[in-house]
Amino acid sequence: MSKPAAPAPAALSTSLRRFLYGTAATTGAAILIVEILGAKMLSPYVGTSHFVWTAQIAVTLLSLAAGYWFGGLLVDRSQNLRRLYNCILLAGVYLAFTVPFTAKVAFWCLQFPLAVGSLLASLFLFFVPLTLLATVGPFVIRVLTSAVAGVGGTVGRLSAISTLGSVLGTVLIGYVLIPFLPNSVTMFITAGILMALPVVHFVVWRAEGDSLNGPVVLVVLGVFAGWAGVRADARPPTNDMSEVLRRNSNFGMLQVFETFAGARRYYLNDYLTQNTYDPEAKQSVSLFTYGLHGLATVYTAQIKDVLCIGMGVGIVPMQFAREGSKVDVVEINDAIADVAKAHFDLEPEKLNITIGDGRQFVNAATKQYDAVILDAFLGDSSPSHLMTREAFTAMRRVLRPDGVLVINSFGDFEAGQDFFTASLDKTLKSVFGTVRIHASGNGNVFFVATPAKELKQHRTMDFAAMHLTVRQQARDAFAGIKETNPKSGIVLTDDFNPVEFHDAKNREQFRRQLAFSMKPK
Repeated sequence: MSKPAAPAPAALSTSLRRFLYGTAATTGAAILIVEILGAKMLSPYVGTSHFVWTAQIAVTLLSLAAGYWFGGLLVDRSQNLRRLYNCILLAGVYLAFTVPFTAKVAFWCLQFPLAVGSLLASLFLFFVPLTLLATVGPFVIRVLTSAVAGVGGTVGRLSAISTLGSVLGTVLIGYVLIPFLPNSVTMFITAGILMALPVVHFVVWRAEGDSLNGPVVLVVLGVFAGWAGVRADARPPTNDMSEVLRRNSNFGMLQVFETFAGARRYYLNDYLTQNTYDPEAKQSVSLFTYGLHGLATVYTAQIKDVLCIGMGVGIVPMQFAREGSKVDVVEINDAIADVAKAHFDLEPEKLNITIGDGRQFVNAATKQYDAVILDAFLGDSSPSHLMTREAFTAMRRVLRPDGVLVINSFGDFEAGQDFFTASLDKTLKSVFGTVRIHASGNGNVFFVATPAKELKQHRTMDFAAMHLTVRQQARDAFAGIKETNPKSGIVLTDDFNPVEFHDAKNREQFRRQLAFSMKPK
């Protein structure tokens, strides 16, 4: 005897259908926001290398696969929409808890190699909420499908709406949310919207006997956790400094801290210290600024025209400008000039500043320079596309025959840890006539390259003009001429540049040191 057919679910009202489509669009947007924002929230601790993005994308795809399977299983058991909105509510609450716990999870994951640590951090923080959000697709398709004959149209409409939501989320996170809001606030807002969706459904379409007590308790917990995380994120990382500026940008969180005595001012990008400044002396307290300016001055007969790729807070280009050079600066982050002007004595009217990518600028340049200063950094490393044979060929083209390229980098000379340093040396030598390496042993490695057959020293560094705290390091760097192992490294090209993979251990160690130096005590 055959089983009686299950009763057909009640027809959905027009308003509920529209709400379901809106839910699909909203959760589609949230998935892309979380994918991109999650990597941004982890970047201060694990960086922005391909390992990090590989982990984030892999976790997102794994979550989608799990969510699609779970959503189909869930709706086959019952088409009760309360199940679906419970999933969305739990996803919102979970994301709210990531706001205060991201740093704790990330610091714990720093004990592992970068590839493993970034994957674990993404799994712990984002797998569960992304999986819950992915249940929306199969669940809503089944609920909206009243006949097999119309399933194609239903799937097509829902997929289109969900994808358009994802496009909107991508545009919002890239062009609006990241540049203008702290990452913690953006995640809190995203979690809040996801928590609000189920509340609206439970209130408007609540079945008789359904209680709101559970959802209300979860929302309160989520709001409390998210708000606590936002407040904690706004506090200075140490007790002996005051935060004088904080703003997000397309290239990370920008912060300026000052000691309470006012003796030091720090510029941080994604919580990593990029420069240290003495506001009273109006001098940098970071070695690299003196190395870049000083080595260019030492090895160039005269410096009339200078190109600085990467501005930082403008200390190096301003030094050249004050000495009478015409200085072109290409800086990718359009937010930094205002920060540098307000807190680090940048005078932008004395520089010709172009906002853009250094590689693109050099490729299009027709002017020639006496010195090119390459100091482009994303936290713990230089962008790899600026460190290839093709990139250096373009830089050589804009140099005068006796001009110099001076590069600030972080590197190592120990066997097994020297891949990046040796590769950079080999790559430069494949393009330039002469290459020399200066290093003091503190991590900064300076490369000086010229198209000429000989690198001539025209003067000595003016150590007396440097800040007292870095004079000895500068002397050590100038005297510390290094050689790389010819058996190590490769010539880096646009087609093959595996620096992030081979130099991962060094970068992990450096980033770990920087991150822990800013860990709240």
